[in-house]
Amino acid sequence: MSDPLLNVKDIHTYYGDSYVLQGISMQLEAGRIVAILGRNGMGKTTLIRSIAGLTPPRSGDVLFEGRLLRGCAPYAIAQRGIALVPQGRRIFGSLTVRENLLLPTSSLARPRAGRWDLAAILTEFPQLADRIGNLGGALSGGEQQMLAVGRALMANPTLVLMDEPSEGLSPRLVLHVGEIMKRLREYGLAVMLVEQNLALAMSVADDIYVLSSGQLVFHGTPQQLAKEPHILNQHLGVGRKELQ
Repeated sequence: MSDPLLNVKDIHTYYGDSYVLQGISMQLEAGRIVAILGRNGMGKTTLIRSIAGLTPPRSGDVLFEGRLLRGCAPYAIAQRGIALVPQGRRIFGSLTVRENLLLPTSSLARPRAGRWDLAAILTEFPQLADRIGNLGGALSGGEQQMLAVGRALMANPTLVLMDEPSEGLSPRLVLHVGEIMKRLREYGLAVMLVEQNLALAMSVADDIYVLSSGQLVFHGTPQQLAKEPHILNQHLGVGRKELQ
């Protein structure tokens, strides 16, 4: 059996003296979607930041394609093939859509070769093509989310980390975000999804981890989670009937 694409091994991450992640271990295979669920403040975004190198763990290891990420700066982790779609989109409002998309292709970013270039992104997201000269700050929330995903793909990653991609979107656009993630899986990319929208996560994920107070309390498939009323109620604040 081949090694997992991403292997998180017993990581412990702090913010100052605050002990956030308390021995997290998890794996992600290539071409699969893993959803990280939990109530607010349980450590989900910290897990994303630990993998991306923005808040490095104090102990434990993160391996990507079998190589340790310990000690790597965030830009070096990105160059290895991990892209981040951050919470709140974080697009540059004063730059045009074209300029936002081309940022990962600059010589300083050391772009990776692959299927995703400007033409491919605009084909995948035709609404961005229609607004290619518009400023990022003039786009709707849904368009900004597409731009954030497109910008990440321009780096030609192997793994995409997505932090609350449905936040602030209408139900129709939430469905669109789900379709985007499914297409990324079809293209062979792996996705780690941090999400508050349980229905979205359950509809797209191959595997689910539930975090509570910095510790994992569940790992399984969406179908297995749906049969765990205690986990759903205590750690996610929903009843099983709400999933039906």
